[in-house]
Amino acid sequence: MPGKVIGKSLNLGYPGNISRSADAIIDNRVVKPTDTDNIKFGDPVVLNDDNTYSKFGADGTAATFGGIAVREVKQSTDYFSAQGFYAPGQPCDVATRGSLTVVCNVGTPKAGGSVYVRIATNAGIPDGVIGGFEAAADGANTVEIPNLKWTTGRLDANKVAEVTILTRVNP
Repeated sequence: MPGKVIGKSLNLGYPGNISRSADAIIDNRVVKPTDTDNIKFGDPVVLNDDNTYSKFGADGTAATFGGIAVREVKQSTDYFSAQGFYAPGQPCDVATRGSLTVVCNVGTPKAGGSVYVRIATNAGIPDGVIGGFEAAADGANTVEIPNLKWTTGRLDANKVAEVTILTRVNP
């Protein structure tokens, strides 16, 4: 939630936070048990044919975009490290409609602007991470998600920005 305090702007929050709760729809499915990648809070996910979620990776497309992993308070079995992710085999909450905060690795978001997810590396863009959100197109190295728009033009010091999933991704 954006805010200002006497000339100072507050950060937008943590990746994966629901930023406007009135329009949020969240679904829960298991992370594909055979996956090797964890799904971090705020990561884009794909919905698999077997009703599981996986992290949006190099083979992700706009048609397989399943939503964004929601940041949840989780009970930890490991008291010495933070668990800001969903591991393979764990239930995963994913926003399929609404507004969330995510990390924008490349570009400057513009209100109503297009949101891209990187699917291939580019040596010329070292900040680009496969499966990361970006505000600038990079040819065949990024995929535009047409149902996803930058909510505001704000990007805080932690590269956190707000996106809105316009219509429900999954039935």
